[in-house]
Amino acid sequence: MQADILCLGEPLFEFNQAQGDQQRGQYLQGYGGDTSNAAVAAARQGAHVGYITALGQDNFGDEFVELWEREGIDTGLVKRDPEAHTGIYFVSHTAQGHAFTYFRAGSAASRLKPADLPESAIAKAKILHVSGISQAISDSACDTVFSAIDMARANGVKVSYDTNLRLKLWDLPRARAITHSAIAQCDIALPSYEDAEQLTGLVDADAIVDFYLQLGAPIVVLKLGAEGALVATPESRQRIPGNRVEAVDATGAGDTFGGAFLARHVLGDSLEDAARYANAAAALSTQGYGAVEPIPTQRDVVRFLGRQSQGN
Repeated sequence: MQADILCLGEPLFEFNQAQGDQQRGQYLQGYGGDTSNAAVAAARQGAHVGYITALGQDNFGDEFVELWEREGIDTGLVKRDPEAHTGIYFVSHTAQGHAFTYFRAGSAASRLKPADLPESAIAKAKILHVSGISQAISDSACDTVFSAIDMARANGVKVSYDTNLRLKLWDLPRARAITHSAIAQCDIALPSYEDAEQLTGLVDADAIVDFYLQLGAPIVVLKLGAEGALVATPESRQRIPGNRVEAVDATGAGDTFGGAFLARHVLGDSLEDAARYANAAAALSTQGYGAVEPIPTQRDVVRFLGRQSQGN
């Protein structure tokens, strides 16, 4: 299968804290990793997706290969590293929101090098999707992302970048320098408001998208959580209102938005329609626990949007 969307990064096996007194101390097993979540979201919306990464020769790695194959994601570009492990993480839920604990140091994905990149596959894609986390996990992974961006640009392939700031992985000055440099070379910037506020020092949403447009990204989609999104180009901008749902866990909502937006963009939607669709997909993903399990299918999203339209 030739992938229209190629995602690059680190998958993480997930242990998500169950809620309720009857389940205290229990964790639900699942899948995580921002670009992997986005890949699943894009595939569930009907896009042709491939994933570039490295996994350990362990059960967690086997689980990911099986997941991607079930989702119809091309696994031919996945490397198995017998000398490293697949990363894992735990999600706990507090009054302040969800908190992450990672066990990813030395993971197989963090050992990726530019020489591991499949340039011919990147050259055939329509969009390469990477993230700040993909760059934060190690120096070699950071170099690999920049090399992948160079390969994509040299072959006329669009680059999508999600900031996904994790200050447990790197300090803010380095995160700012790296993410700003990457966004300056990308075609679609997908920052969340919380990330952008820290990375830019700005609080006004319009000022934030102006900042990223001035860096050089021709399309900026600022994710505003429950408040929706702000879609901007140098010529226009539009606010997309949020969707109200009974949210229980927003672990993978931003990644779902990104994957759904890219899928609809590749399938021909306007930027506004793609963002409206992605907003709905992200909202639906908050109605279940874990990053991947509650990601909706195309049918789910279309049905939800139909109900929203009838309600209006």
